[in-house]
Amino acid sequence: MAGPLAGHRIIEIAGIGPGPFAAMLLADLGAEVIRVERAGAVRGPAPEQPHGDILLRGRRNIAIDLKNPDGVATLLDLVEQADGLLEGFRPGVMERLGIGPDECLARNPKLVFGRMTGWGQTGPYSQAAGHDINYISLAGALAHFGREGEGPTPPLNMVGDFGGGGMFLALGVVAALLEAQQSGRGQVVDTAMVDGSAVLMSMFWAFKSMGMFNENERGTNLLDTGAHFYDVYRCSDGEYISLGSIEPQFYAELMRLTELADDEQFAKQMDQAEWGPLKERLTELFATKTRDEWCEIMEHTDVCFAPVLTMSEAAQHPHNVERETFIEVGGVTQPAPAPRFSRTENEVVLTPAWPGQHTREVLEAWGVGKDRVTELLDSGAVRHAE
Repeated sequence: MAGPLAGHRIIEIAGIGPGPFAAMLLADLGAEVIRVERAGAVRGPAPEQPHGDILLRGRRNIAIDLKNPDGVATLLDLVEQADGLLEGFRPGVMERLGIGPDECLARNPKLVFGRMTGWGQTGPYSQAAGHDINYISLAGALAHFGREGEGPTPPLNMVGDFGGGGMFLALGVVAALLEAQQSGRGQVVDTAMVDGSAVLMSMFWAFKSMGMFNENERGTNLLDTGAHFYDVYRCSDGEYISLGSIEPQFYAELMRLTELADDEQFAKQMDQAEWGPLKERLTELFATKTRDEWCEIMEHTDVCFAPVLTMSEAAQHPHNVERETFIEVGGVTQPAPAPRFSRTENEVVLTPAWPGQHTREVLEAWGVGKDRVTELLDSGAVRHAE
């Protein structure tokens, strides 16, 4: 298996959202990741076509009944062979199942035990249900997404689930794996989407401390659609383009290509009192041409410009095609692994698997004897999709 994490073994306890995303990232980086599903998730033979959820790519899938003592014993046997474990239950669930950090680290003192929650393992909210929208609200992030005079606009679930959650879980696990190589000791990684989302706002905390960000006036600041030179504009065909012409040299290029270089009002780039009127003028200007026409004028210049593309359009754009930013795995177009490495190249080696599709082969490959595997299958402690 390629990638810089080749040789590392990770157990993923099945969950949704940020947990599978973190597991996908680790698998993309070359780790051998097995996903442990509930035994009840196996509903007959695995279909021939891959599972449709690309977050499941890159790893094999086994099914274990974690309410069965033999199932718990089997998981702990696997823990002995693993470098890390990922789980995304509410605090206390893994402990009640008998597979919490104490039990796992007792079996494997070098294990990195990665925990993914919204609120964190402690705190007044820790036992409450929640979703991305709630976590980024409490983190002080959601309040600042949106236009002037409008309410907050949730940015899909990019900030909480994936940026503040899954990415931080993957980073924390990799950091703990590195430390364990030196110390010989594992540890628990407490990843909370509230914490990660707060960290993602660090630059805006810096801007606030320097008097450069008004937290009480959404959509009026430099990077939140307040400025006329940092926004999206609708074209005559209903499509959109994006501008990020902040620095003087980039703004000058914008002025040149829009034939506004001699306009005295546009010369007042950083005068916030002019931002509203200037935005109205640019709105009228960009509505005079199609998106493709503006691309002809502004692509490959230093305006800081790009067309606003849908996912399907992005996969077909020449820049992304040349860099192979999107790939096809199992007949499904999807983002390629990132980042890129000069020597230990990433690759997706396994299509998304169905629950229990690899139970028998994984258990045997991880040291469980064939007779024991048969016994576990017969008792229902584990299930194989066959």
